[in-house]
Amino acid sequence: MKIVVDTNILFSFFWKNSLTKKLILNSSLELYSPIYVIEEILKYKSEIIKKTNINNDSFDHYLNELKDSIQLIKRIDYSDFLVDAMLLSPDEKDADFFALCLKNSCPIWSNDLTLKKQEKIKVLTTKEIILLL
Repeated sequence: MKIVVDTNILFSFFWKNSLTKKLILNSSLELYSPIYVIEEILKYKSEIIKKTNINNDSFDHYLNELKDSIQLIKRIDYSDFLVDAMLLSPDEKDADFFALCLKNSCPIWSNDLTLKKQEKIKVLTTKEIILLL
């Protein structure tokens, strides 16, 4: 199953014994995300390290695992869907994720319930992903 993963889900990948990490690494899901999520993760690296109580080496290791597990897509590859996504997305900062969903005809994995305020793109929480698997 194809699914687009939002940034907050990816942040939770860095927690030790993370259920999200297990789902990403051990599932049959085809995962996609805009390539800029890596920049977002790196922007919050020190905060992630502090909150998850991991060191720099562990962070780098987890980031490499994450990169190997998700297909990172350049904006140019889904730019044709951005206008529709901006109209659709309840939050403009999530438009890239919705554009990628439109391009791939797939749901988004997010625990942000405000994204469910539209009816075109299915939004699946982590709990819903577990039930599907």
